[in-house]
Amino acid sequence: MKKMMLTLFSASLLILAWASLPDITQAEVEWKVMRSLELKAPPLDVTPSADGQRIFVLTPGEIHIYSIPEGKVIERISVDKEFDRIVSLPMGDALTISSSRKKTVQIVSIENIYKIDVSGLPFKGPRDAPVTIAVFDDYQ
Repeated sequence: MKKMMLTLFSASLLILAWASLPDITQAEVEWKVMRSLELKAPPLDVTPSADGQRIFVLTPGEIHIYSIPEGKVIERISVDKEFDRIVSLPMGDALTISSSRKKTVQIVSIENIYKIDVSGLPFKGPRDAPVTIAVFDDYQ
């Protein structure tokens, strides 16, 4: 009889403790697709740039650089088809690409090349020089 009373008392305490807990509600999440990127090859991995302006998409043999503001792929970089993972680093546009099959990791630096149209402007030196230095000293 004592055992039964102890069991009922314990069960009553458990029910009271459970009933006194605050209500747990589930939050709903609303989402929508902002943009969709159609690729010719299956994506293996995706990572954002450190500044959040670009997304790097690794496909077999290529890294696609997608510009979020422009809404399109702005560049493709050829890489070994064995690479299967990509991670952005917090410093500028640096990435790591890795191959689990080859047991290889490469650190890749991505730098922008800006083309400035200097046609019709005065120059000094050969026209086919590999480097052109433009001085914009006539602007105020």
